[in-house]
Amino acid sequence: MLGKRCALVGATIVACLATPLHAAMAEPAPSADPSTPPAVIDALERDLGLTEQQAITRLDNERRAAATEASLTSSLGKSYGGAWLNADASKLMVATTDAATTDAIKSQGAEPVVVSRTLAQLDGVVAQLDQAAEKTQGATLWYVDVATNSVAVLAATQEAADALVAAAGVDKSAVKTAATTETPKPYIDIIGGSPFYIGSSRCSVGFSVTRGSTPGFVTAGHCGSAGSRTTNPTGTFQGSSFPGNDYAWVAAPGNNPTPYVRGSGSSRVTVTGSTQASVGSSICRSGSTTGWRCGTIQQHNATVTYSQGRVTGLTRTSACAQPGDSGGSFISGSQAQGVTSGGSGNCTVGGTTYHQPVNEILSTYGLTLTRG
Repeated sequence: MLGKRCALVGATIVACLATPLHAAMAEPAPSADPSTPPAVIDALERDLGLTEQQAITRLDNERRAAATEASLTSSLGKSYGGAWLNADASKLMVATTDAATTDAIKSQGAEPVVVSRTLAQLDGVVAQLDQAAEKTQGATLWYVDVATNSVAVLAATQEAADALVAAAGVDKSAVKTAATTETPKPYIDIIGGSPFYIGSSRCSVGFSVTRGSTPGFVTAGHCGSAGSRTTNPTGTFQGSSFPGNDYAWVAAPGNNPTPYVRGSGSSRVTVTGSTQASVGSSICRSGSTTGWRCGTIQQHNATVTYSQGRVTGLTRTSACAQPGDSGGSFISGSQAQGVTSGGSGNCTVGGTTYHQPVNEILSTYGLTLTRG
């Protein structure tokens, strides 16, 4: 696919235009902009159901539309009511409250639409809703819908949407309310070493995993029991074992699994597998308290007695850690090793830290490690 795409970028592609033309009038279809990554065209083909030429044509139309919109936004001034592309991106629609400006819009190849409200007025309605939202609850989202020259307010129930409009005191004719099943939530990248929260407690993400199509992460068992809820990312402990073992996995649907562990500074280390490193190998761990710390593997299959009970099968290392680092990633090179269990000392005076091997966790819960 990539080789084909590169050949097309440097050549003129002749194809039928969406609007039929006489043969003598036909012009070559646009070539792909050399600055457009081939992956963008591939993704448009896949996600919008386009052919390659349709994707190239659409991108060309969108580039021209953006420039036209910027020009008309300035020239129309206070009468500007917003702009949008039609379904196939072949025409830029431009709204105006001043019918005398329609010829100016047409002169730039756009289609004028005379409306009753300017974009500034619609933005003002949204601002009023933003302020009123602090006094009422239930509305899920609201936004300017330029194509209908109105503001949409959506909530789980019609009553909740209407309540926000009433609290804001906006012109009801400018607003369209509706019930929706849409429940927006943040998509958080699941990255090893990042913090997550169980109520007021904090632990660290071990490694991003999936079970079937469900994303999540592994961490220490002492961080939470099955059924415990997490935030940032939002999830639920599906399984947890402590003492005896010290591992758990959290399902975090709606979040984004990544093959990364937080490294030194703002760097990211890519996880490519989970082959166990030998005794004496260097090893680094990442956690939400002390960040990126390294040492060497001292022993495998260590049994540790905590105040809560005995844990077997741990790996002992000279990498330091502190409270809050629990559950965080241990990695040797690019190979995932385990999740932080506990230890002694700290990162000021140095110490010893133990981790629960990751392959046992993957096997126990039927998980797939997210790899780069």
